[in-house]
Amino acid sequence: MTDANLPEFLGFAGPEDGSGLDRAARLRADPAALEAAWADPAARCIGFVAGDVLMAPEGAAADPVTGQGLWSAPPAAQDPQWRVFLGLIGETPVFALDLPETAAPAGAERADLRWMIPRLCARSAELAATARGLLVWHRFHGFCPACGGATRITHAGWQRDCPGCGRVQFPRTDPVVIMRITRDDQVLLARSPGWPEGLHSCPAGFMEPGETPAAAVRREVLEETGLRVGAVRFLAAQPWPFPASLMLGCAGEAAAGAITPDPTEIEAALWVGRARLAAVLAGRDPAIRPPRPGTVARWMLRDWLAHPAD
Repeated sequence: MTDANLPEFLGFAGPEDGSGLDRAARLRADPAALEAAWADPAARCIGFVAGDVLMAPEGAAADPVTGQGLWSAPPAAQDPQWRVFLGLIGETPVFALDLPETAAPAGAERADLRWMIPRLCARSAELAATARGLLVWHRFHGFCPACGGATRITHAGWQRDCPGCGRVQFPRTDPVVIMRITRDDQVLLARSPGWPEGLHSCPAGFMEPGETPAAAVRREVLEETGLRVGAVRFLAAQPWPFPASLMLGCAGEAAAGAITPDPTEIEAALWVGRARLAAVLAGRDPAIRPPRPGTVARWMLRDWLAHPAD
């Protein structure tokens, strides 16, 4: 996937944007329909092992149902720990499987989804993000937060019910603001402790209860760098299932003032002009590595370069 078509990926686009996935929530509470879907010889499955995605060999032809990049197979002979109904592509059912280590299929490449984004199309990216978010959620929500009893998976993997107290749990998504902060034709880059050597990105942070995205942008930038931000506008969103975030890409303008990094959150932060940013994104800067391909941070930076008046 190239940066030119990245905006399709950023939203894990729905049918109106080209993904073609019908999540078919109407079928989730219909056991007969779900069993018929599982028995459909045309049905397709994508797989994960302990949170890692199963990829098709690099360069393999796209699957006509699940798209480019993912390992894909019919349900026959699959023995998952859990299965989740992702929806329909046209009339074809698609499932996600959580497979045990011993059942990883031959010919599939087990990998960290974060590094596989450039190999995916919009459809396979939406399927992979949805599947990973759900399967990881199941791994950590086996017990009821109200009574402590074991919960059971229902609604095709989209719900967990507690037989003891009746509490129902649904998959969660945690909103995160990620900010393209500019001032005087420069953009703010930062890095957190523990990141790979040289890697920089846009500042980011979780939204807190009671906050709007704009308020979260201003608070996070102030806390992490000591800079005050004025007007904030929304740019793009990206589901980020590591484990359960929704990245809200925003733009803001910083007021005058010195950068004062919070050492517990930020190892370094600096202003970067357009010429240097172009070199960073091209991999030519000796000190700064750019955000990963396929991330909203990288897209926001390329978008800023492409629009000099922004």
